[in-house]
Amino acid sequence: MSNSHEISGRREFCFTVNGERKTVPAYPMERLLDVLRHQLRLTGTKEGCGEGECGSCAVLMDGILVNSCLVPLLQAQNANILTIEGLAGAGLHNLQQAFLHCGGTQCGICTPGMILAALYLLKKNPFPTIEDIREGLSGSLCRCTGYMQIFEAVEEAARRQTSDEV
Repeated sequence: MSNSHEISGRREFCFTVNGERKTVPAYPMERLLDVLRHQLRLTGTKEGCGEGECGSCAVLMDGILVNSCLVPLLQAQNANILTIEGLAGAGLHNLQQAFLHCGGTQCGICTPGMILAALYLLKKNPFPTIEDIREGLSGSLCRCTGYMQIFEAVEEAARRQTSDEV
């Protein structure tokens, strides 16, 4: 059993972010969102509500979509994390191109989390129906677009994706 100092005191945490191994000093209950944004300067991950309701802070952790505002760093130890910054390679990812082409972005607060939610959906279901898309993105809220452009972007990305993207 660990003592309270180990639970509450600062210590080093190791995990992989966007393919790079990182070690950061932090408190175990510090939010993954804060470490990504403030220590690692990966500001693509946004804080919308801070309560896990909007999906703006969504990242993939060990291949699972999570709201990083709800993940204590203790749970990210040795995890593999993908943020929006890690999605593009030499150029924009298929989903990013589709969001641009279809006008699926406006203010941009929800966009990184929305794109990662769409990626998660397409990995599980490469040929989603519009109902699948609506359900798959239901944890991501957008106040600007009315969702139709976002749904169209995911449909377009699904049509254009290559086998190595799924």
